[in-house]
Amino acid sequence: MSVHTQSSRMTTAKVRQAKQTGEKLTMLTSYDFTLASLVDAAGVDMILVGDSASNVVCGNQYTLPITVDEMIFLTKGVVRAAQHALVICDMPFGSYQINEDDAVRNAVRIMKESGADAVKLEGGADILPIIRHMIAAGIPVCGHLGLTPQSVNQFGGYGLRAKEEAEAEKLLADAKLLDEAGCFCIVLEKIPAALAAKVTAAVTCPTIGIGAGNGTDGQVLVLHDMLGLNTGFKPKFLRHFAQLADEVTAAVEDYIAAVKDSSFPSAEESY
Repeated sequence: MSVHTQSSRMTTAKVRQAKQTGEKLTMLTSYDFTLASLVDAAGVDMILVGDSASNVVCGNQYTLPITVDEMIFLTKGVVRAAQHALVICDMPFGSYQINEDDAVRNAVRIMKESGADAVKLEGGADILPIIRHMIAAGIPVCGHLGLTPQSVNQFGGYGLRAKEEAEAEKLLADAKLLDEAGCFCIVLEKIPAALAAKVTAAVTCPTIGIGAGNGTDGQVLVLHDMLGLNTGFKPKFLRHFAQLADEVTAAVEDYIAAVKDSSFPSAEESY
């Protein structure tokens, strides 16, 4: 793990400043200390402890089942690993939709118990009072518009969002509201590239795209997807920057063979 000074740590202010200087921002998910250490040492700007852990870590079909307790547990390990990156924790389904008091209470708990630098919420005008309350309480908030996985049952799937004019106009209006409320960045997921570029130009905070083209201020991917560990998921927007599933399988097969033929452990590997 590389060593960083306190002044080199990414902050919400530095995230905002990157938009002004034109520097593209990088975000990846992580869910454990070991991988987060590698991601942080490589220099990523932000680590998102996503509720995608429900799929990647827990094996659920959707993000909905994961709990606040589970998100706090996972985020603690990532925070311990992050010497440079800003750590954002997703607020899971049900932790902010019931009422404003519960939402802020859960956000405070996540910040205090996990050590996260910020939280992320899905939604626009419908959750604006909650976001304002959190920001007023000193909790940095990352917004999330477009395809919002916690609404998968309402949407009926994970298809492209904001294709039609009415939804596109609402998304743009929602982005402006989140920006005015004080969100330090907004994730735009699976929307037309032209719309994402329009939103990016219309708000003062940075936009982070996933399946939203190259006109955003930064990009985010799920770590296990971009490393090629999750072989069953290959949407159009995903690039595999490695094929680690093949390497892991080969390594495990070599280990099994070495144990079976008694070549492991060798004399040199024994006490």
